[in-house]
Amino acid sequence: MKSNDKAVGTIPAEESVQKESHVRSILKGLTWRIVATSTIICIVYFTTGEIGDALKIGAIEFFIKLLLYYLHERAWQLVPRGSIRKSIGISK
Repeated sequence: MKSNDKAVGTIPAEESVQKESHVRSILKGLTWRIVATSTIICIVYFTTGEIGDALKIGAIEFFIKLLLYYLHERAWQLVPRGSIRKSIGISK
């Protein structure tokens, strides 16, 4: 293969790096929070036997951790891909 020929199905490196949209980050956060909040509600219920307390704690936890997850995702979008590996000397 010549140096200027491209392999079939390859994507140039500069085109393959995509940033996630705000909507995708929010949707990922929501779906994960549903799973995680269901877990915490079950844990609190089985620990205390109080469904009301379990639902209150789950509701508080849902919104706080959704916000934290979103901020975490957006912060990682500011870090250029590969920059951490490069800074600590790890190659792919």
